[in-house]
Amino acid sequence: MLIPRQVRERPTSAVRPFALTALRHPLVSGLLADHRALLADLLDGLGSPLHLVLPEVFEENVAGLRRALADAGADADILFAKKANKADCYVRSAAALGVGVDVASVPELVGALAGGVPGHRIGVSGPEKDDALHALAVQHGCLVAADSIGELRRLAATARRAGRRAAVLLRSRTAGQPGSRFGMSAAERGAAVGLSAELADHIELRGFSFHLAGYSAAERAKAADEMIEHCLDARRRGSPGAELVDIGGGLPVRYVEPRLWDEFLAQDAPSHYHAARRFEGFYPYGGRTADQAVRAVMAHPVGGGESLAAKAGRHGIRFVVEPGRALLDQAGFTLFRVQQVDDRRESDGYAIVTVAGSSFSLSEQWFGSDYLPDPLLLSSRPAADESFPACVAGATCLENDLVTWRKIGFPRPVRRGDHLVYLNTAGYQMDSNESPFHDAPLPSKVVLRLGDDGSAPRWRLDGIR
Repeated sequence: MLIPRQVRERPTSAVRPFALTALRHPLVSGLLADHRALLADLLDGLGSPLHLVLPEVFEENVAGLRRALADAGADADILFAKKANKADCYVRSAAALGVGVDVASVPELVGALAGGVPGHRIGVSGPEKDDALHALAVQHGCLVAADSIGELRRLAATARRAGRRAAVLLRSRTAGQPGSRFGMSAAERGAAVGLSAELADHIELRGFSFHLAGYSAAERAKAADEMIEHCLDARRRGSPGAELVDIGGGLPVRYVEPRLWDEFLAQDAPSHYHAARRFEGFYPYGGRTADQAVRAVMAHPVGGGESLAAKAGRHGIRFVVEPGRALLDQAGFTLFRVQQVDDRRESDGYAIVTVAGSSFSLSEQWFGSDYLPDPLLLSSRPAADESFPACVAGATCLENDLVTWRKIGFPRPVRRGDHLVYLNTAGYQMDSNESPFHDAPLPSKVVLRLGDDGSAPRWRLDGIR
């Protein structure tokens, strides 16, 4: 969900860049404070930009979400949404922790299996999946979310040819989203439930799922309550195994302190951005945490005033949750090397810092927005008396290749060869929009793990063991 800005113009000359300081995990703080030379060597050796991925933080987030679900009284399975980051290390961590993976393509499914996740812990989602994905999912006993009656029929045919039963969720539109391109209408869902009972030799209806954009706990709880009722109806109509409600992802991440975020929204204006760029809205960087959100969803009152979790428990319903960004919170960051600085302070009031790389490697631009948490400047020079206002551009020939449109108040002049650190980029930022434009190689991912004995971090390229 994007949060609208409050537009309040001020002359460019009067604008002082607003500091939107990113929250930092202690492990990240330690790496930046104590192992800066290692990070610089990795960037020099492997190229800019460089993604650093931290599976230890991912594992910490899994444990935290499990606690939150248990505290909320929810019986739930966690599937890591692989689309949020392609790094193999997160899948391997998921396998070690007994966490499942949500996939939507053959390569993602192969990657999950290769990482050690068994098929029965893999969910296959996405609209109108092709026959190759169906065949691989059926072969390995994955849970497939069918998006239409036509897909359900194709899946049943695939299962029949393989001599197996396909475990299926029916993805359904909720009462409040008649125009969604995902899922079945009420009439289609009713027909699909009947068809599942007819095809019981090849289809095992396990429950229902839905697609919901945004971060409203009330809307997600209401949608989940509808799916519970669909499970009860399916049981009455000959599918006794309908016991799962997949609530999707949509668990938010807090990137900055809420107070700071509110202050930012109150003063934000187009003049704070390069070329007075207007953005319609932003990710809720200072909103709820994932733990708070999942507790709110499960505690939300549904029919009769009982909580969603209580109603599910009373009917023997289990949840499936598919977090991506939430499990990657603080589990990675990105380094850029400064390639050039165009100091326009006298003419325009700010500089343009060009980095080696492009905004394709920081994918908030894909959502028509700006990645707002301040990048950190790593420099050997001391801080100056005044801030150095600058936006950050990529090195491609595209006018709109801005890594950060917002004017950042750096604590000292930025110089060629300095390094910029973009914090908390593992969730969607690293992968959603990457491109080998200009024949540039895709950025490397380096897996970092800290030793338990306080020794120097161990590193390896992702995908190489």
